Amino acid sequence: MDQLAERLRDRVRGEVRFDPGSRAAYSTDASNYRQVPRGVVVPASVDDAVEAVAVCREFDVPLHSRGGGTSLAGQCCNEGIVLDWSKYCHHLLSVDTEQRTALVEPGIALDPLNERLAEHGLMVGQKPSTHETCTIGGMLGNNSCGATAQAYGKMSDSVVRLEILTYDGLRTWVGPIDDAEYERILAEGGRKAALYRGMRDLRDRYLADIRRAFPRILRRVSGYNLDALLPEQGFDVAKALVGSESTLVTVLRAEIRLVPVQPARSLVVLGYPDIARAADDVPEVARHDPVALEGLDDRLVGLERIENLARNAVERLPAGRGWLMVQFAAADQSTV
Repeated sequence: MDQLAERLRDRVRGEVRFDPGSRAAYSTDASNYRQVPRGVVVPASVDDAVEAVAVCREFDVPLHSRGGGTSLAGQCCNEGIVLDWSKYCHHLLSVDTEQRTALVEPGIALDPLNERLAEHGLMVGQKPSTHETCTIGGMLGNNSCGATAQAYGKMSDSVVRLEILTYDGLRTWVGPIDDAEYERILAEGGRKAALYRGMRDLRDRYLADIRRAFPRILRRVSGYNLDALLPEQGFDVAKALVGSESTLVTVLRAEIRLVPVQPARSLVVLGYPDIARAADDVPEVARHDPVALEGLDDRLVGLERIENLARNAVERLPAGRGWLMVQFAAADQSTV
């Protein structure tokens, strides 16, 4: 028997899957990529996942977290061990209605979470197209936004703090810190102090480049958010980690900001000669503060017609070869 698999089964209460079928099932996601992992761990709890990471560290085996497997660029495909959070670690731990925040485990899917939050009149603002199955952990890994980015930004705009685990075993909460808190962390010493000192040194060394070169666009979701470490951004380690695709830390829990539910909705669909002309109008449309704004081209609509999907919706599109779908929301229909 694989010694790694044996050790994981001894120390992890959840499911440890090294069989060919499980490895094949987890070798791909919603993308066209495929990489067979060494094995799969489905932790029974957050503490169980911490134990799994410890075993991987002992065997010097890489690992990565997986949420709903909805990524389109192969983020869930890699060798090593896959941590699947979605089966057991999907709890809403608390809601603060005054501060409009929620504490969640990474495996909770977006729609089920919003269903739970609806009783408080709150929701997660970001809404990717895979909202039925994408998980909060995956959304943090991808720095997701969806069509609602116009109103609510990216997940890095919603994160308050993260409980993280480094590969070498440091478990801690991270978020924005001021100079006094930074000095307190350094005075305590240890691994956390070393990491914070390293991040501050990295930021200071490239301070001018970060300020000058990081693109100021709404949906910048790739790469590391080094600009979150700037003094004017509050040296926010949580925001810096969002979008890092499980390459830096394992996220154990997350506190995220919520927004009020606006139940009244209206949709405007605009037709254009082509998608480029539609894109030209985005700044003007965005000036009217929609909660969602999405573009469609004739290729996508043509595929819908070929597959005979959503026929009623497709036939109601205005004339054109490019479209903007613009959604507005308010507390009641009279003001939407």
